[in-house]
Amino acid sequence: MVTDSPSPSPRPSRAAFWIGWALSALPGGMLLFSASMKFGNSPQLVEGMDHLGWPQHLAVPLGVLELSCALLYLIPRTAVLGAILIAGYLGGAIATHVRIGEPFFIQAGLGVVMWLGLYLRDPRLRELVPLRMPRASAN
Repeated sequence: MVTDSPSPSPRPSRAAFWIGWALSALPGGMLLFSASMKFGNSPQLVEGMDHLGWPQHLAVPLGVLELSCALLYLIPRTAVLGAILIAGYLGGAIATHVRIGEPFFIQAGLGVVMWLGLYLRDPRLRELVPLRMPRASAN
């Protein structure tokens, strides 16, 4: 009996896997740190929220959201969902900085590094977004 079961995804090379995890650790760590800062009531947090035009009472909900997205991103099974949610979160951060006339290179760069890290470590993403065409078979 012949079944049409999908073939398993090819595993990334060892180097690509570890470079992917190193790149993923950067945005993951930054988001975890940023989330942890939102749970405190430091004068820097109050000043930062005021500067960005966000009410201070939203710091903890934003921290919970940021923490949740970062954890989903760092767990391999839910990494794609986490990356999608972080992309939305970073879009809001970029919009906030554009609104007040500040540069947004860090937020945009964080998104690029996040997706590049995931692309290198997760073969499922490479199947969805092939950056090069598969070789034609020699018949």
